[in-house]
Formats: sequence, structure tokens, C-alpha cells
Amino acid sequence: MTDSLTLEVSDLVVDVLTGIYSEETGKPQPLRISLAVRMKVPDRFEPDTPLDASKNYMDLKFAAREALPEGVHFKLIEAVADHICETLFLQDDRVEQVTVKIVKLAIAEHDEKIGMTLVRDRR
Repeated sequence: MTDSLTLEVSDLVVDVLTGIYSEETGKPQPLRISLAVRMKVPDRFEPDTPLDASKNYMDLKFAAREALPEGVHFKLIEAVADHICETLFLQDDRVEQVTVKIVKLAIAEHDEKIGMTLVRDRR
């Protein structure tokens, strides 16, 4: 069995054009996005191991924020998650699996967490 490393960024709030109902379309709505990225790792992480032996957490934030195309309306949050996965796979060949959890904040009435989780393995 080989080792793997899971990098995580949780609870990013990102405004995204998404939704299918008339009250959702035409304006961005806040999504809470959490990411877990499983990747291949070297045999050991020594105290002086350089950053390029792992992955910069800022790359995960970039995929969930800046890499989403501006002005594009995603009907489903599943499509938002798919785009984030593909961005992370393109960034780094060592990424083996991406998990994206998205919660739609605008439709919660009593602190419910309404959303979805997509787990995508490299194909």
C-alpha cells in the first residue's frame, strides 16, 4: 500500500452564479465550499522538505474562487464542484482524488446545511 496525503481547505464562502429558480438566477449567491485533495507523496517529509514536494494550499483556494469563470451561470452546484475538480486535476498530476462539499447558504432557514458532496477520482 502506498501513502497518500490529503490537503484540506474548509468553509470558503464564494459568491457564484448558480441556481435554477427565478429568484436564484441573475445574481450571485453565497456557497460554502470545502475541499479535500488526496495526492501522491514522497517517501518522507524531512524538516527541510521544499513546498514543491506537497501542494500549496493557495492552489486549492484558487480552484474554488478565482478559477471559476466570471459571468458563467452554473445551473447546478454539482457543475461548480465538477469545475473545481477539473481545475485541481489540471494543476497537478499528483492529485489522485478531489472531494468538494458545497452548501447553499441562501436557502437555509434554520441553520440547515443544504448541499452536496462530489468525490472525483482522476480518470
